[in-house]
Amino acid sequence: MGGNERGDEHEEGPGRVTIRAVLIAGPTASGKSALAMAIARRFGGTVVNADSMQVYADLRIITARPTQAEEASVPHRLYGHVDGAENYSAMRYAAETGALLAELWQAGSLPVLVGGTGLYFKALTEGFSAIPPVPEAVRAAFRARVAGLETAALHDELRARDPAMAERLRPSDRMRTMRALEVWEATGRSLASFQGDRRPGPLDGLPLLRLFVAPEREEIRARIDRRFEAMMAEGALDEVARLRERRLDPLLPVMRAHGVPGLIAHLDGDLSLAEAIARGQADTRAYAKRQVTWFRHQMAGWTAVAPSAALDGALQAIEAAS
Repeated sequence: MGGNERGDEHEEGPGRVTIRAVLIAGPTASGKSALAMAIARRFGGTVVNADSMQVYADLRIITARPTQAEEASVPHRLYGHVDGAENYSAMRYAAETGALLAELWQAGSLPVLVGGTGLYFKALTEGFSAIPPVPEAVRAAFRARVAGLETAALHDELRARDPAMAERLRPSDRMRTMRALEVWEATGRSLASFQGDRRPGPLDGLPLLRLFVAPEREEIRARIDRRFEAMMAEGALDEVARLRERRLDPLLPVMRAHGVPGLIAHLDGDLSLAEAIARGQADTRAYAKRQVTWFRHQMAGWTAVAPSAALDGALQAIEAAS
């Protein structure tokens, strides 16, 4: 299939699919991955990860990454390819996905991007701020210096250095405050100054099918609780124990994956196993609620579909575009 680096139309049977990619979002445990695999299987496509936790090699079970059998049944990309010691970013994701999309289009494979990380989808479709990466040496030195400081003290430091960003962030938001300070340490510039300078995303302006899988609230809560119990039966505690043995920076994203803090607290003797499971379930339910709210307010142009109707609706939309 020739054409420019963004790809020509993907051929499927006698017609041509004019949709350049299928984007599937939704709250955790909504059935997105199964839907993505069904679509990729039907149209000779490739499932591409759009979940910020499923990129990490350390955690397959607790992040609900596709199983090895599922990955073997249909092509999967950008799963488990990042070491937990790395601080993976939306900018890096957009760069890697942009290169991958060109590869898939050239090969005639329909990209089916699936996940619950709204910032990843936004970076692909709307572009992203050109924030330079913080050198690891700068990040390590900064975090060593502030390790014992309370979050309010960090926010006070940000207010003194970068009042524009301090106004945007809650004094209790440690992670974003740290990020703003790290950017200042590395560049001497406000994070706000970079956020106005956007680069186009690799899917900007292309015809896309955007689906948001939206179960009923009680259904998703029940799914989350059942899935967490299944993860425990599959060995999630042993997986988290191996991660704990690495003694990584607790601020790294992999250390904050839903379920990980509670299970580490159990391994440290601070929580019973039942309490750790309940904490993991509650954290995941709260996250699912935030996902729904975020997409409702941040991502225009997505079609909400019930899980039971998602596959038929997707197949009809793709075939109608052929």
